[in-house]
Amino acid sequence: MGGWKSTWPWRATVTAWGLVSLPLTAVTIILGAPFLGAKRSFWTFGPLWSRSIFLFFGMHNELIGWEDLPGDIREGRQPVIFMANHESLLDPPVLMGTLPIPAVYLAKKELKWMVPVGWAAMMAGTIFIDRSNREKAVASIAKAARQIHGGKSVVLFPEGTRTRTGELLPFKKGGFALAVEADTPILPLGIGGAYHMLPPGKLLVRPWKYVITVGQPIHPRDFGTKEQLMAEVRARIVNLRERARSLST
Repeated sequence: MGGWKSTWPWRATVTAWGLVSLPLTAVTIILGAPFLGAKRSFWTFGPLWSRSIFLFFGMHNELIGWEDLPGDIREGRQPVIFMANHESLLDPPVLMGTLPIPAVYLAKKELKWMVPVGWAAMMAGTIFIDRSNREKAVASIAKAARQIHGGKSVVLFPEGTRTRTGELLPFKKGGFALAVEADTPILPLGIGGAYHMLPPGKLLVRPWKYVITVGQPIHPRDFGTKEQLMAEVRARIVNLRERARSLST
């Protein structure tokens, strides 16, 4: 994808805008909390910032397959655990601005201390995982399960971090333990285009088409073990990712 939005001055300008606007949006969310409430403030201003990325970064984003889901999931009446491959730093904000229903995000504990972004994430109800401490990690999974039982969906990246090579990384078990504990379906997502837009180690965003393909729900009770569940989810995400990549070019 070329044109004037591929030129270095434009890419540098919009990247700088993104870096500056992110903390400004976080501050706006924090300042809006006393008037709107913490979570309402986040879901008012956060998606607005996310969608502005699409415009200024020259991003064409597309969500494919949502209309084929059962009605209770589409309408947010049935909570799910969204699981997606993780290709870029752009993935969380793009998902936030694209998925039709709000959700609680699971994130690495390091994000919590990124002021003021981490503060805004806490206000949104983000659950931070400390993988270096098993007891704390188990407590975080239990907290996420309570959110699901309360009717909220959850978003997580089962790889645990973004890919550095474009290849799918091994999956962590925490998300699947959550699905079993909460007895709730997993909704697999495939992301394509993000790795080309902002590869690891690069600062300048390239205009590209960002595609999210949505699979059908997978229920943990249909599998004998977490390992079988993990294998099925991984196979679905691989197929969805390949489809998303083919549509992003």
